[in-house]
Amino acid sequence: MKAQLIPIAALLLAGCAGNAAKVTTAPTPPPAVTPAEAAKPPVALQYLYGSAEAAIAVRATNARIADYAAARIKQRPTDSVILAAGATMDAPRFEPCGNKPFAAVFDADETLIWNLGPMRYFAEKGTAFDPKIWDQWEKTGAGKAVAMPGTVEMLARLRAAGITVVANTNRSAANARGSEDTLRAAGLGDFKHGETLFLMGDDASGSSKDARRATIASRYCVIILAGDQLGDFSQQFNVKDLPAAQRTALATSAGATARWDKGWFLFPNSVYGPWEKLGWDDIFPSDKNWEPK
Repeated sequence: MKAQLIPIAALLLAGCAGNAAKVTTAPTPPPAVTPAEAAKPPVALQYLYGSAEAAIAVRATNARIADYAAARIKQRPTDSVILAAGATMDAPRFEPCGNKPFAAVFDADETLIWNLGPMRYFAEKGTAFDPKIWDQWEKTGAGKAVAMPGTVEMLARLRAAGITVVANTNRSAANARGSEDTLRAAGLGDFKHGETLFLMGDDASGSSKDARRATIASRYCVIILAGDQLGDFSQQFNVKDLPAAQRTALATSAGATARWDKGWFLFPNSVYGPWEKLGWDDIFPSDKNWEPK
């Protein structure tokens, strides 16, 4: 869920306070909303958490991860899929594997679990993101989050193949016990803070996951990186004020393309992300404008 702490706020603001409607609703005039429609969850939440389409997409991603991992470990790779320090997408280099054990590294929220508890709370209350409420969720959410479709089966296949499953998430290190309990209650097995669970606050890098990824790569030959935001793969994608077009170009560059579905796996998330900042011309190029005669 969280490539950085700000996108958590964006998630709840977009999914629960109406920002998502700015992308899906005509600006002038807004369509009439009936009382029955107003009682429905925001469209983005309906799609991600309730639709058969999203369930199929997520399950397919999990299946690709398990299949790729099974094939990858048949011949020991030379390098991890974690970028080496100082490497860029223009000149990618990756941490060496040596004889380190295999691992698959996942974001947690909207990658391993869906946070149904707080999503419904914020949506029904129509309130903006409140860090105090989210803090409570991290501490007490066990049993109110669910494993995403196919995740339990995928993790079982990885572990059976001898691949360690690691979570690297921007949940707070202060709430490590709650996150361990939440992942376990969702049927995803045991995660231990500092060993197979890495959290924001474990180092001085804040919401950037690069330092935590480096720590993980120092211990494991990482053959899988999976997340729902580009920051789950490299902080280079989340450089402040990076223009949308440049971010897309970076994510579709030759260096990045060589990794997508070949060690890097992206889960669908229609609820939040840096794309919330896009304007009309970012989404609809002006030379494609059209009006009926």
